[in-house]
Amino acid sequence: MYVVVLVTCSDEKEAKKLSDIVLNERLAACVNLIHGVKSYFWWGSKTHDAEEVLMFIKTKEELLRELIKKIKENHSYETPEIIALPIIGGSKEYTRWIDEETK
Repeated sequence: MYVVVLVTCSDEKEAKKLSDIVLNERLAACVNLIHGVKSYFWWGSKTHDAEEVLMFIKTKEELLRELIKKIKENHSYETPEIIALPIIGGSKEYTRWIDEETK
């Protein structure tokens, strides 16, 4: 199975660093960065807001545990958002490419 992993970062520098790590270690085939994401959330006992960069990471479910570990080791947030969503369909050529570009 294939998954898209969503990760929010404090800024482009952090998102690029994490992208480089997961791509170089072949934990992902592709990472898209979406700038200007406005996040509103509870942290501690009050609400906060932040402008963040959202990462869309395409990978295989079997690499998810290692990917999560690597992100946690290198992320600046105490509790980074790391959410995996299943890819339930798509182009066979694209999923074949994910297979070829990951470990």
